[in-house]
Amino acid sequence: MNTKIYHKEDLRNDQVKTHIKSVLHQGGLVVFPTETVYGIGANALNPQAVLSIYQAKGRPSDNPLIVHIAHKKDLYQYIDDIPRVATKLMDAYWPGPLTLIFDKSSKIPFEVTGGLNTVAIRMPNHPIALDVIGLSELPICAPSANLSGRPSSTLFEHVYEDFNGKVDIIIDGGKAKIGLESTVLDVTTPIPTLLRPGAITKEMIEKTLELGIIDGTDKKVSDIPKSPGMKYKHYAPKGQMTLVDGKIENVITYINQIVKSLDISKTAVIGADEVTSNIDLKYKVSLGHLSNLDEIASNLFIALRQMDDLGIEHIFIHSLPESDLGQAIMNRLSKASGYNTIHV
Repeated sequence: MNTKIYHKEDLRNDQVKTHIKSVLHQGGLVVFPTETVYGIGANALNPQAVLSIYQAKGRPSDNPLIVHIAHKKDLYQYIDDIPRVATKLMDAYWPGPLTLIFDKSSKIPFEVTGGLNTVAIRMPNHPIALDVIGLSELPICAPSANLSGRPSSTLFEHVYEDFNGKVDIIIDGGKAKIGLESTVLDVTTPIPTLLRPGAITKEMIEKTLELGIIDGTDKKVSDIPKSPGMKYKHYAPKGQMTLVDGKIENVITYINQIVKSLDISKTAVIGADEVTSNIDLKYKVSLGHLSNLDEIASNLFIALRQMDDLGIEHIFIHSLPESDLGQAIMNRLSKASGYNTIHV
């Protein structure tokens, strides 16, 4: 397949817009940026197009996809009921990095939902994403644009590496601002249930709703996953990743000691400036300061992909406080490491 590459300025061209719309209506695949990560998009109403996403990603077909819409009013076509709590959250956070799970209407095929009667929907807050969805006049299912199990793509270079020759179109939108996938909240339960943490935090949701919600993010395996990222190993680099938990000084001491017994040409540490600056190792990637979790989140998947580029076999990364955005970061780190945690 010959993949066409477009840049954000190309979307001003009517011929380009017509091409993108035509590809999506004909069941093709378009990779585009969102504010969270890049997505690989297809017509959510076309079962064969949806299955082509699973094929391109190498993704298990019982892992549900998120449907993206360009306008709040579009939601009413694809679900049976909008709970009051959902309306509050949509008013507060749409467009934005919050996915809500509803009871689906018959318009949404089961290929999108992994066989479930519920569907995950969000309205992204990115001009290119909204342009692509809006001009298509379709709901677009768009999981993260990465090969299944690999770190999500936050740069054009990532999606080009994974999907050039496998999709019809890739749109270069630069670096994704947030760098972590959207928060996923199930609003079909009597009390809303958080299934995947993200930039819209549990604390933010509870403040908006003025009530407590259930935290369902600590499940390692779900037999019937209602959200992406719940059942299978995700976000993982090829090397063995170890999450080191403890006080910073203990983490630094442990890593400096353990790397002495390893091949330093194939060993790396990822972490905050406060940790990496005190590690005696050739390969180390700073994500930013501990005081700036937004920066750490934005750089995380880029760093994990760099590990593969360097051929790193042993990766050490330290834990973060699991409050606010730290919960989302730790969710990704735990899954990327296969829950391989050392307490020091």
